[in-house]
Amino acid sequence: MHWYPWLRDRLVLELRSVEPSAPTLCEGWTAAHLAAHVYLREHRPWRATSSGVSTLAAASADPASYARLVDEVAQPPGRLSPHSWAGDAIDLAELFIHGEDVRRGAGRPAERDLPEGLVAALRDRIGFFARLTYRRSPVGVLLVDPDGRRFVARRARSGQGSVAVRGRVEELVLHASGRGRASDVALHGSDDDVAAFVSAVPGAQGRADDPGPADDGPQGDRSP
Repeated sequence: MHWYPWLRDRLVLELRSVEPSAPTLCEGWTAAHLAAHVYLREHRPWRATSSGVSTLAAASADPASYARLVDEVAQPPGRLSPHSWAGDAIDLAELFIHGEDVRRGAGRPAERDLPEGLVAALRDRIGFFARLTYRRSPVGVLLVDPDGRRFVARRARSGQGSVAVRGRVEELVLHASGRGRASDVALHGSDDDVAAFVSAVPGAQGRADDPGPADDGPQGDRSP
């Protein structure tokens, strides 16, 4: 099953539920900015720059213009667009994360009844941005889901400690995308290792409760 059409519909519902000026998890972006970004990325990629997003967001600041922009976001890209024929590969995580940007930016709780197939698809795609986000960590980083499945996001080098980031797959996705402060995760490791991790990785702070030694387990590149 392709999940990106479902995720686009879900994002559109979130965008329609808030005002254009509503805050999101994307620092400095309102809902209008986020809608502009998604629309330009899929339909006008040559305009999907910071200035292009700002210009379109400013033009969509009133409710009527914003509603029209969200209607455009709801339209799938053309058949020749890579966002159509490679949708899940390039848009699954993007659309999921932006839906949460709107939802949690509005102060609504995390959704707990995501389809199992979507959760599995998110788990399969977490590696790309996890390695990118945690590349500056001075300690190893291990992601652990509730079933004990693990992903080594950054291998600990000789003499380094490790931090385990534990939570539901969707929460790990948010944390690995730099939205740690809005994610429901717990950081496990020594006080020094957790402090070093949080200070080096922007947005890495999660729920630092229930600390314990990080178990980085098998040293393979992936674990599910």
